[in-house]
Amino acid sequence: MYRRAVLGSALAASLAAPALAYPDRAVTLVTGFAPGGSTDVTARLVADRLGPALSGGRVVVENRPGAAGVVASDWLRRQPPDGYTLMLVEASSHALAPNAVQGGTRYDVMVDYTHIAMIGTGPMIMVVPPGSPARTTAEAIARFREASPETLPFASSGVASMPHLSAEMVAAVIGLGGRFPHVPYRSGGQMVESIARGETQWGVAVLASAAGQVNDGRVRAVAVTGLERFPSFPDVPTLNESVLPGFDLENWFAVIGPRGLPPEVTAAVNRAIRAAIAEPRLRERLLTAGVAPWTRPNEPRDAEAFLGAELAKFRGVVERTDVRLEP
Repeated sequence: MYRRAVLGSALAASLAAPALAYPDRAVTLVTGFAPGGSTDVTARLVADRLGPALSGGRVVVENRPGAAGVVASDWLRRQPPDGYTLMLVEASSHALAPNAVQGGTRYDVMVDYTHIAMIGTGPMIMVVPPGSPARTTAEAIARFREASPETLPFASSGVASMPHLSAEMVAAVIGLGGRFPHVPYRSGGQMVESIARGETQWGVAVLASAAGQVNDGRVRAVAVTGLERFPSFPDVPTLNESVLPGFDLENWFAVIGPRGLPPEVTAAVNRAIRAAIAEPRLRERLLTAGVAPWTRPNEPRDAEAFLGAELAKFRGVVERTDVRLEP
């Protein structure tokens, strides 16, 4: 009798106890690029503040580089939807690659993931070695047109990455599409280092990858690719205002999870992200790194709608530049 009473009390207590709070262990935030690049830098800035915003949890960054984020994106869709494996994605893997990979990616951006929240946007930035004769946007474009293209190889963070697409788009607009030798690297950091050393002669980097080297004078910034100048680099003109009117190409960052993430987990992470990027200190650090924190509506449905629109936009950009990635 006593044993039955004890068991009954224990069962009643277990049924009455609330579900285990999320998170009860570290959350992994995956990036599809090597350490040192724009996605890695942004992920670490966000993870530093996202952990405390998630009920004092801990968020660790894991790098899974390969094919401009495609490898990590394909891996993520096969992970359990428990909220402990998330990914910081950018335009390369979730707008460009689905349109540029021959035959399409294995993953469907709009089907295989839970879209959680946007982090921010940032322009690309055209950089040259510090010893380059091109000191202005006009001089850089003039050099492209006058020199033999084979003497002006450009660097990127990988085939069909945003830097690859951006450089090819610049070349296409000035009538030299596909003419400049392309030297792909594994990350934005490696890409910018190659330009700083003069191993390649130019590149259009994600601003977060190049901000430090620009500030240190290791590379020279000649233009940004947005319609307006970026607040942290007010002296760097846009291609739009100088030599290529209407030129507009920006990168963006979002946090996603595997398909089927529980709604309460999605909501918790979304609230934590919105709280984190509202912090003045994180906003300042993101801006310094070349990322403008998201200011538009930022519920999961907003992130999903934005990614859908970007997929459609990049379809046209890929058709124009003919940037392709072998599966």
